[in-house]
Amino acid sequence: MSSPPAVPDNGNLRASDSDRERVADILRQAAGDGRLTMEELDQRLDAVYAAKTYADLEPITKDLPQAGAARAPAPAPVPAGDVARIGGVPTSHSAIAVLAGVERKGAWVVPASFSAVTILGGVEIDFREARFAERVVTVHVVAILGGVEITVPEDVTVHVSGVGIMGGFEHGASGAGQPGGPEIIINGVAILGGVEVRRKPLKKSRRERLESRRGPELE
Repeated sequence: MSSPPAVPDNGNLRASDSDRERVADILRQAAGDGRLTMEELDQRLDAVYAAKTYADLEPITKDLPQAGAARAPAPAPVPAGDVARIGGVPTSHSAIAVLAGVERKGAWVVPASFSAVTILGGVEIDFREARFAERVVTVHVVAILGGVEITVPEDVTVHVSGVGIMGGFEHGASGAGQPGGPEIIINGVAILGGVEVRRKPLKKSRRERLESRRGPELE
């Protein structure tokens, strides 16, 4: 009688870039909460970006409250035109760029409070394919000698109240969206930097993009 096939060890599975970035976000949040020193943060980030498997990632956050998030699956993409996209476990709480660039885009879950900080760097945040953990979310922005670019869907209510000090903080995207839909509050400060908030249509699904390329069928 043949023996049953061996069950693979998930810890030996290869980690993706998004897996490493989720763990890096946990570390940055822990440093912001005072759980890690900046030296510890640097050491653990080096270990994160050198990790090849889930087993390599797990020990890095085992002593932190959000340990285990390295195995959290990515959220499902949000169908275009669907305003019922509220709920889910946040996948990122902050975007911090110092002499570098950071982006949050694609399918992700926005927490009730999100922080974007850049110093001599750039941050790009795109909410068009995101879900929202709660109906109302607040984005706190600090841009010092850097830039933050925020893209919001056309159907979302947006309130912008940031201040520019020898810099720019655009308020033109403020306005109402669909009733009962998500609401994004954006505040903060731009010092010798810039914050741009712009509205764009929800991204089309792959099927819709293919159909639009084909055009109307000839009779």
